[in-house]
Amino acid sequence: MILATVNAEGEEIAAIISGDKVISMNTINEIVGKNWSKGLFDILQKGQLADITLWYNEEGKSKLNQSPHILAEEITYAPLYRNPGKIWGVGMNYMEKAIELSGKPPEEEPVMFMKPDTSLIGSEESIVLPPQSSIVTAEAELGIIIGKTCKDVKECDASSVVAGFTTTLDMTAKDIHAKNPRYMQRSKSFDTFFSFGPYFITVDEFSNIKDLTVETVLNGEVHHRNVVANMMYQPWWIVSFFSHSMTLHPGDIIMTGTPGSVIIRHGDVVECKINGFKNLLNPVKGVPR
Repeated sequence: MILATVNAEGEEIAAIISGDKVISMNTINEIVGKNWSKGLFDILQKGQLADITLWYNEEGKSKLNQSPHILAEEITYAPLYRNPGKIWGVGMNYMEKAIELSGKPPEEEPVMFMKPDTSLIGSEESIVLPPQSSIVTAEAELGIIIGKTCKDVKECDASSVVAGFTTTLDMTAKDIHAKNPRYMQRSKSFDTFFSFGPYFITVDEFSNIKDLTVETVLNGEVHHRNVVANMMYQPWWIVSFFSHSMTLHPGDIIMTGTPGSVIIRHGDVVECKINGFKNLLNPVKGVPR
């Protein structure tokens, strides 16, 4: 099942994407006679996703074909939600990227960093380059969205606590980070430095997550491409690893690493492209230095 948060009916509301049709949760509740939450974050927090997925797979697909809808080309997307509890990132998760950044293979455990929710934007919103930095990079990454509160999860059980996946872009003030590795957190925390969405695809839709291809695209040209199978730390391992460090809650987001970064400048358009997902696309705006 594909969900998104769209600007419709005068608000940001969760919707199911069915082909070229967008059906809002308000319409779905009328069809089913339910009172499911209108926001995707609330759906995750209240544990409603399993019921919605079950309904969709058993009867919803056919019902939605006949239901009132909006054409996908007529809507704009909002961020999937605006205030996740945690936004985590994994650095240097592809061998090529690790060697590019550090000149050596990665350590036994992954590099970890956090993003504040004030850095969050959605598809087609602008990345604003901060005046403190002259070199900003963007990286396309597969994002994991947690679906259940969990702690100390085994890798073999990790799929049971994941709600689904999304496309993400991670921005970094490269020159700030280059001054001192300890500045990494600051270099990644500027406003608009994390974008995610527009599609959220439930975990049951993936027979093998390793087959996904992740591409960093700048101005329509693919600059970096790799497959999840080539990650050094695989998605289920990542979820287990993080859960052994902290309790994870529904709506928490974990970026899984990038095949490569691109320098972005005023007027550029950067994208995260992953097969099966609508491209995550953000224009870039500069500010006077």
